[in-house]
Amino acid sequence: MSKKVLITMFAVMMVLGMASFAMADDSVAKAAGLNTFFGIAIAIGFAIGVAALGTGLAMGNAISAALQGTARNPEAGGKIMTTMIIGLALIESLCIYALLVCFMLLGKLPKLQPMLDAIVASFGG
Repeated sequence: MSKKVLITMFAVMMVLGMASFAMADDSVAKAAGLNTFFGIAIAIGFAIGVAALGTGLAMGNAISAALQGTARNPEAGGKIMTTMIIGLALIESLCIYALLVCFMLLGKLPKLQPMLDAIVASFGG
């Protein structure tokens, strides 16, 4: 197995492990809405991360192809540049849509103070 695959698997296991540990006590989770909180928080993190990764890779490939096309045919550089900029704007719009969805999910997060009170109460405080 390659190093990248091992690091990715370790990171996924850590995120899922932390989420399951945080939601282990059902009485606290039900009282404070922790299941909803951690589910939305993890979804927001993954959504913006995957969107940024995907758009970064797509933009890199688009720019690389445009530079190769311009190197092969310098006279067509202006048309290639125009088409590339339009394509980059469309690619970037996908990341902006993901960011908007994340902002909408942020509005669905429960209030923090009742969750903290339930956690403190569960530890006998």
